[in-house]
Order: sequence, then structure tokens, then C-alpha cells
Amino acid sequence: MGTADGRVAGTLFIAATPIGNLEDITLRVLRILQEVDLIAAEDTRHSKKLLNHFNITTPLISYYREKEKQRTSELIDLLLDGTNIALISDAGTPGISDPGAILVNEAYIRDIPVVPLPGPSALCSALSVSGILQNEFLFLGFPPAKKGQRIKLLTSLVNCSTAVVFYESPHRIRALLADCYEILGDRDAFWARELSKKYEELRKSRLSVLVENSQAQKNRGESVVIIWPGVQQEIAGQTLEELLCWYRDHSKLSLKDVSRKLAGDLGLSRSHVYQQALKIWKK
Repeated sequence: MGTADGRVAGTLFIAATPIGNLEDITLRVLRILQEVDLIAAEDTRHSKKLLNHFNITTPLISYYREKEKQRTSELIDLLLDGTNIALISDAGTPGISDPGAILVNEAYIRDIPVVPLPGPSALCSALSVSGILQNEFLFLGFPPAKKGQRIKLLTSLVNCSTAVVFYESPHRIRALLADCYEILGDRDAFWARELSKKYEELRKSRLSVLVENSQAQKNRGESVVIIWPGVQQEIAGQTLEELLCWYRDHSKLSLKDVSRKLAGDLGLSRSHVYQQALKIWKK
């Protein structure tokens, strides 16, 4: 494909690689990784193990989060000069809680062809074995590492009408499950750990049980956590004062979050709603 300045650009392939079991790689991905001129990898040391296993000798270049913007500029120049590049992450599909989106967006701006190579995804794998009946879900990737920010996020999800999906690291999974139980209540949940690997573990239970499980075992590998929506409470009230009273008495949302929500729902000034909320909260 020709670019705006007349050059014939190379193609950027977004290639999904195994999340654990190497047999999950597709034949198409193997072929493309052998044919491209360059492979951009989140961690070249990690990716060399995969490439060596399949006898792929294509040159590697690092593309990790801290250097994403800088490396994007270099890769775009190579693509504009006709270089075909495959982007891979440490595991799964690039651009989903992994580096990649900046490069893809810049490629579109420069009229560089972008081709997805579907394959393994921890998100889709966990959902497929969770037994969830809803067609809708909210994927939020990795929650904040700091407890205060995580609590704020979970509080905003109390009345979410869809299932919520998180990724989490092994050293923070206990804290996440405990906070979910504390803020969201004892809901149905699903915890997938070490997907497709030797010690794969799938647990479907109540949050209270999963919290106990997390405390009783040594958690290795990244997890996917799916939390079912809670029982929806019908909001009672028509006037601003009535609604503020209801949220004060029945919701775990903060005064600030309630003010923001009601201002948007009712088309009112946020400062006006906030001042009224202050009066109600003090009663």
C-alpha cells in the first residue's frame, strides 16, 4: 500500500502468541513470524524462548512499555521504508493490557497496513469457561496497584449491571479479591489462574470462598477474575433531594461520585448538586 508521500509501506502484523502452552500458537502466526523482516517483542529475552522452540531466526527488536513512544517512531520509519514487522507481547494478544496501541494508531495515521493475527487471549479463554450467561461484560484490565485507587474503582462498580473482568498479578490477587468482597459483597465470581499452563486452576464460587482460597495457597502466575453483577436496587426518588437521600442511605458511592452521577443524569450543574449533597449528607 502506498503512503501519503508515495512510498510503499510494509505491513504491521499484530500477532497473538501462547499464554502458556506453546501448542496454542497458530500455523498462520508461525508462518508470518518466519516471513517478516523484523519482530518487535515486549521482552526479547522472553520471546527468544518461543522463537527458538519453533526454529524462527527473524531478527528481534524490543518494544516494552517504558520505551513505547520512542520505539514507535523507529518502527514507523522502518515500516514506511517497506519493512514488514510483527508485533508480539510476552503472552496473548498485543494491545490488550500490553504495549501495542500507540504503534497501531500511528500506523493508521501514516496509512500503513495493519493486519491482526488472531490467537490466544487470557480474557477470551477465561470467559469461555466461566459459564457466564450474559453477553455483556466490562473488561478493566489490571486494577490500580494502590489500595485507595482500587477501592475507588470498585466503589464505582457497585451498581454496574454487567459482569466485570480484571487481570491481576500473583502478588496482588489476594488484595484484589478481599477488596472486591468488602466493597461489592458476596457475589458469584470466577477465578482463572495459570491458564493453559501445567498448574492451571479454575475456581467458580462466591467471593467469600475465593478470598479464603487465595489466603490458603501460594499464588503463582497471572489471574483473570470475573465478578457477576449484584442484585440491582431500584432507585427511589424523583426530586434531587430524594435521590440524594436514597444514595446516601443505600449506596456505597462517595458524595463526590454521587454528585457527578446525578449532575449527568439530571442535566444539572455539578457544583449545584454537590452543594445540595453536602447539606443532605450532614443531616
